[in-house]
Amino acid sequence: MSSFQLAQLNIAALREPLESPSMAGFVANLERINALAERSAGYIWRLKDDTGDATSLRPFGDRVIVNMSVWMDVESLRRFAFESAHVEIFRRRREWFDRMSNAYSVLWWVPQGHRPTEHEAAGRLEHLRANGATAHAFTFKDTFPRPQLDEMQGAS
Repeated sequence: MSSFQLAQLNIAALREPLESPSMAGFVANLERINALAERSAGYIWRLKDDTGDATSLRPFGDRVIVNMSVWMDVESLRRFAFESAHVEIFRRRREWFDRMSNAYSVLWWVPQGHRPTEHEAAGRLEHLRANGATAHAFTFKDTFPRPQLDEMQGAS
């Protein structure tokens, strides 16, 4: 087993408040898709509040919701995101969320057992936006290999 796991953050700008009728399709699927993630091979952890999801957590502003999780590797997350029932919701995202002009999703490696904070994730997303994909912050399109332990010594 590796010493590193994959963290991911994605954010989405709501078209309407979650309580609005136009968001009902998204809200109705939250519990099902979150449960699917938790049953998926390679899933480790996800950010959630007392209600079981992260929709009340708004570190990027009142209109922006977050999804953050940790997975065994890129392939595990890719299978969940693009080859499971999650994809049906992903394809409908324009119904519920505005297009974002900047990067809205970021991947990075974390030491096994580490649970990233919202602040840490925001820093990774900003790094990606400023520098493009690097080993510090990358995307599905431009992935970087799992680091070796000596590469991470002293890094934060």
